Amino acid sequence: MLSDTQRATLAATLPAVEGALTEITPRFYRGLFDAHPNLLDNLFNRTHQKSGEQPQALAGSVAAFARLQLEPDVRRQRFILDRIAHKHASLGVTADQYKVVHQHLFAAIVEVLGDAVTPEVADAWDQLYWDMADLLIASESDLYAAAGVEPGQVWREVRVTDRVQVSPDTIALTVAALDGGDLPGFRPGQYISVQVPLSDGAQQIRQYSLTGSPVDAQWRFSVKLAGEVSAHLHENVFEGDILRVSTPFGDLVLPDDDAPLLLASAGIGCTPVIGLLTALSEKGDARPVTVLHADRSRDRQPHRGMLAALVDSLPTGRLIQWYENTSPHIVSDSVRVGQMSLDNVEVHPESNVMLCGPTGFLSSMREEFLGRDIAESRIHYETFGPELLRSGAR
Repeated sequence: MLSDTQRATLAATLPAVEGALTEITPRFYRGLFDAHPNLLDNLFNRTHQKSGEQPQALAGSVAAFARLQLEPDVRRQRFILDRIAHKHASLGVTADQYKVVHQHLFAAIVEVLGDAVTPEVADAWDQLYWDMADLLIASESDLYAAAGVEPGQVWREVRVTDRVQVSPDTIALTVAALDGGDLPGFRPGQYISVQVPLSDGAQQIRQYSLTGSPVDAQWRFSVKLAGEVSAHLHENVFEGDILRVSTPFGDLVLPDDDAPLLLASAGIGCTPVIGLLTALSEKGDARPVTVLHADRSRDRQPHRGMLAALVDSLPTGRLIQWYENTSPHIVSDSVRVGQMSLDNVEVHPESNVMLCGPTGFLSSMREEFLGRDIAESRIHYETFGPELLRSGAR
């Protein structure tokens, strides 16, 4: 834990370090991958590395955690750490890997900041790193224990039993245990990691939300054509093939209370919503449930029929959808043109709001819900891509 002296040093140096993080994190990843190329091929998402999204996400996480040590916000800290811990657990991250990250991250800090990294500065930032790492290691250990697996031992082979085209660029896969038994249960809204062999020998990983019932013997997930892993699944994986997948993880799950629910998604972000709605439908849940979905067009919308059927099955469910391109004759109160907006949408002030989609969609809709006086603690989300945690955001 940071001492008062270390905290004062952190406060004095945070602006300089925060300002340099966009230079530090790319250097960190270059050093890490030069020393351990297998990590780039078999653990980190190469697409997000090339785009710069992953270095930005790391910089945002470090800066946000640092500021939370100076301006404590337990709920915000728990939110950040839980999100990272679930992602790490789904990848099989273990405690020893934090030492490797520490070595290359601090080498990058020294390389960028030079003589400004005095022994006192190094000591404060070293303590900050291990404070964050120790909290994550403990959380990940709890997640592994709850899943009934040893740390890092999250992978299993499954067989594809069904493949369905659910939109022009999206497929749905069903997988089963090789021994014919039941796959482990999961909480609605959770995801699995899928690792595939690519032509250059890399074993790349991506997460996909589970869309079936948590009591089913098999798992179902949908894959939109985007990125190396998804392209491989679209082009090469069919009924009877074997896949390597992880134990389910993820913290976007149904709240414990019975408050009204509002589920808002964009594009393939509908998949965790499908999982949540499936559970609600099976229980005959009577709470008010409002589902908002945005897509480019009806013909390219994945699971369009399933989404509508699940909402219809709920006693108090309602569905409003937005399309950027659609025929004017179908426009109504429940089918709208353009991007999602809360204009003319009734939102109960005590609603639990769950957002699923790309970062731009999440950011804009979060602001709209805050503008409707929805408490920040009631807004939950799942981002499809690296999460850009900015130090000033909440």
